[in-house]
Amino acid sequence: MANILAIVGRPNVGKSTLFNRLTGSLDAIVDPTSGVTRDRHYGHSDWNGIEFSVIDTGGVMIGSDDVFEVAIHKQVELAIEESDVLLFMVDGREGLTPLDEDVAGLIRRSGKKAFLAVNKVDTPNMEPIIAEFYSLGFEHTFPLSSSNGSGTGDLLDEIVKNFNVLPEDLETDLPRFTVVGRPNVGKSSFINALLGSERNIVTPVAGTTRDSIFTRYNSYGFDFLLVDTAGLRKKTKVTENLEFYSVMRSVRAIESSDVCFLVIDATLGFESQDQNIFNLMQKNHKGIVILVNKWDLVERETNTARDYEEKIRQNIAPFTDVPIIFTSVITKQRIHKALEIATEVFENRKRHIATHKLNEALLPIFTNMPPPMSKGKSVKVKYVTQLKMSYPSFVIFCNLPQYVKEPYMRFVENRIRKMYNFTGVPMEIYFRKK
Repeated sequence: MANILAIVGRPNVGKSTLFNRLTGSLDAIVDPTSGVTRDRHYGHSDWNGIEFSVIDTGGVMIGSDDVFEVAIHKQVELAIEESDVLLFMVDGREGLTPLDEDVAGLIRRSGKKAFLAVNKVDTPNMEPIIAEFYSLGFEHTFPLSSSNGSGTGDLLDEIVKNFNVLPEDLETDLPRFTVVGRPNVGKSSFINALLGSERNIVTPVAGTTRDSIFTRYNSYGFDFLLVDTAGLRKKTKVTENLEFYSVMRSVRAIESSDVCFLVIDATLGFESQDQNIFNLMQKNHKGIVILVNKWDLVERETNTARDYEEKIRQNIAPFTDVPIIFTSVITKQRIHKALEIATEVFENRKRHIATHKLNEALLPIFTNMPPPMSKGKSVKVKYVTQLKMSYPSFVIFCNLPQYVKEPYMRFVENRIRKMYNFTGVPMEIYFRKK
């Protein structure tokens, strides 16, 4: 299960710079045009062999002072609730501000483990400027520079001491299915439809975090661990900023799974937050099954399902090789079909193609339909192999990998998907120099 470090603080103190340093990535988890969520960042990091997720809570839209302050407080409240450790950043050069004091108060009252990072302390002779921040009352205060990296090592040494080193699960061979989606789309109802009337056939398996429980489902020919994320619901105190709230919760759920059910509300369609969660699943290379729930509430005509499915595939392109199932958890329509498909996706994700078979199948394609010439030079493929990873990854060795463009990579991926069943599973294709 994911260890989560949330970086909190007012804007312009250097949160995003530190985030980029920790993760080595500039990828946002939401579309750049999605309004107030556009600067939310999520990424992976590790320190001394301990892996964790990092969430940058920066990027509040600035309106009036009151709106600004309320938005900051909501971000901090969400981070406090959903993270394992908080990193509270302040600007050493600018000094202590009233907003810093407000945020510090929220953190202290939570009792959550937190570290205070006084940023922009670029040289040792600047360290005295952190003295005024001791008044905030944090036990762990660190001077650092997120721009040049000084001080980050000592900080991370202390932070990772508070993370779980995850034990090997005794049930590693069992698939882990997770139900994820926005609030009120029917996640809990789906879980209850599976577990509610068959309580006698499920046995709890110890979870590794406070808010996710692995439940073993062993009935009707199925045997898997269900990551029960019924807690992914809207809290009454959180009335806004639900997109970021859903993402923080989804991080834990998705990272602990092999296959994710993305549940959407048929009456609302495939919305921006559904897209965000889908992107998160794809980025983590998890198997994906889309459940269009509440299908019994949709007025149907001859081609309603086909047209609806086509719209979803347009949204999730270019990765469209994903099962889409129309369900109603109230009537239990296609519930077991969903489990059958998820089990198939789990097997697809584990599929490994022998190297000699890959080369026999693919090398003729590369000969007959090679990558387009670039600068008068031809790309010649020599060899193909599949990496030993938890998701399908293929390395294609050639003489000039720098000339292979994205469209040709998609062409190769589509050919591999047609030859071997990788439905529902994100795939990586790498061209490398032999």
